[in-house]
Amino acid sequence: MRCPSCNSLDTQVKDSRPTEDSAVIRRRRVCIACNFRFTTFERVQLRELTVIKRNGRRVPFDRDKLVRSLQISLRKRPVDSERVEKMVSTIVRELESGGEAEISSEAIGEIVMEHLRQLDDVAYVRFASVYRNFREAKDFEAVLDELTGEEDPRVATLRK
Repeated sequence: MRCPSCNSLDTQVKDSRPTEDSAVIRRRRVCIACNFRFTTFERVQLRELTVIKRNGRRVPFDRDKLVRSLQISLRKRPVDSERVEKMVSTIVRELESGGEAEISSEAIGEIVMEHLRQLDDVAYVRFASVYRNFREAKDFEAVLDELTGEEDPRVATLRK
């Protein structure tokens, strides 16, 4: 492991322990060259995933990018960070166990929306607005109708 302070490759593990859910191992390390102490996290990866973007470009799957996009949609929502981390782990495990090494960004988006819908309605709508590229208010209405399972009478009144 490269030292983040001096870039030396000569580091040593001082302590290892699993996190609360035992999905990640936390390692305390020290650099032999500069004595800088830092922490790393290690998690199981079943396979290398490649994401096929809408434009056809292929990029490696980035778990941190998924976390960032979820944090944006969950900003100022009463959702515990542990629940978000558990959801991310579930999504990644679902993607890795899907049997395919390449997965479309659309498929990832649909899986994320499915999980967000169960977690928080507002975050679901926020994510959907970016993922589905909403352009008009009626796009929001359609997603809200989808959430409620029936058309809201207030929305119906607005449409008349």
